[in-house]
Amino acid sequence: MDFDLTDQPEIVQQAYGYAQQGYDLALSWLLSPAAWSQFALLVVAYLAAVFVTRRLKRPLTKLLTPQDGATDMLSSARRFLLMGLPLLLPLLAYVFTGIGEQVTRSVFGSGGVIAFGKRLFLFLAARILVREIIKDPFLKLLGRYILIPAMALYTLGLLDLITEHLSETTVSLGNISFSVMALLRGLIAGSLLFWLGRWSNDQSAAYIQKQEEMRPATRQLAAKAAEVVIFGIAFLLLMNIMGVPLTSLAVLGGAIGVGLGFGLQKIAANYMSGVILLIEGQATIGDYVELDNGEAGTIVKTTARAMILETFDGRWIVVPNEDFITTRVINYSDQGSANRLEVDFSVSYDTDINLIPDIVAAAVAKHPGVLEEPEPPDVELRGFGESGIDFGVEFWVNGIDDGKNKYASDVLFLIWNALKENNIEIPYPRRVIEMRNAPEA
Repeated sequence: MDFDLTDQPEIVQQAYGYAQQGYDLALSWLLSPAAWSQFALLVVAYLAAVFVTRRLKRPLTKLLTPQDGATDMLSSARRFLLMGLPLLLPLLAYVFTGIGEQVTRSVFGSGGVIAFGKRLFLFLAARILVREIIKDPFLKLLGRYILIPAMALYTLGLLDLITEHLSETTVSLGNISFSVMALLRGLIAGSLLFWLGRWSNDQSAAYIQKQEEMRPATRQLAAKAAEVVIFGIAFLLLMNIMGVPLTSLAVLGGAIGVGLGFGLQKIAANYMSGVILLIEGQATIGDYVELDNGEAGTIVKTTARAMILETFDGRWIVVPNEDFITTRVINYSDQGSANRLEVDFSVSYDTDINLIPDIVAAAVAKHPGVLEEPEPPDVELRGFGESGIDFGVEFWVNGIDDGKNKYASDVLFLIWNALKENNIEIPYPRRVIEMRNAPEA
């Protein structure tokens, strides 16, 4: 292959040079006994790996398969190793090829072909890892578009060349310049670090939420603190990988401080209010609260900026944390404390009202949600109305009278049935009509 390309563009000449090198290398391999011996060793190493894999796969699968339903740490480790069994064949081929490489280098003094075979087996291992083992969508995406192309370049021996070229190519933004390789390294490392941070945060949050002896507010505060620490470490590691000196973060911190001072005051106030709420435990997930503006609901989620209330009609209300600090908030739950409710009723004027307190109190006490502490049901005479005598019954429950709890309705049913059983009349409005100057019949 000898062509005169002096009149062609530089990129064509470079491509021709690479093609010429590949042609010469392939020709030397085809005509060299050392190359043929290395090809033979590659085939032998692969066949040996296939044989050993078939012999080991069944006993390893039986050994690593945990019992159904086992959740201990050892069982989790065994499941993890079981997922990696597809890598056994290419990794064994790589090991056996490495042994053969030592032999060929000692006999022939060269090992280019067998070194290429080793890299090829690593490429196959990376391909199996991405296609069969990795299940996380984000990691699979990184593996498909970053790991596999990088391993392909490594197999062909071009990875160092391309890395060097990318390192020499710089991008300038004003007074700041950086290499394309540094940018790619930062993107890849940042993606992996923050994925790992998210995974670690999920695991730590799940562990903290299992600590039932801790107060709910304390668990949430610990989870938030762990999140800040994990992502803070990830950010510092990323700065170190990208070669950004930590002293330069002082300038960034100053800029953030200016931004907080001018444009992010509310966000900073809500964040600090959220920390105060978690520390004091005034309101936490599961509490039913009523705000100063009349909005009410159950706290279903807390974030750094706001609390999410869910009303009984299924709506979500996003309430800034600052509102829980600066305005009046009624907490009806307070993690299970009792609330006093009351319902009104009336009886006829023909009734012996001295019997009413015992009859109604006994009926209301039958409700499974009504408490004996701090006080049993109490019936009070409220007044003498136009149509009947007005009473009210007060009772204590754990919860509120809405949503799944229908305390007022259930208690009114009990009162109605109890009065009917004792032949006590529930009055209805009556009017006496007096007709004047009516004609005589």
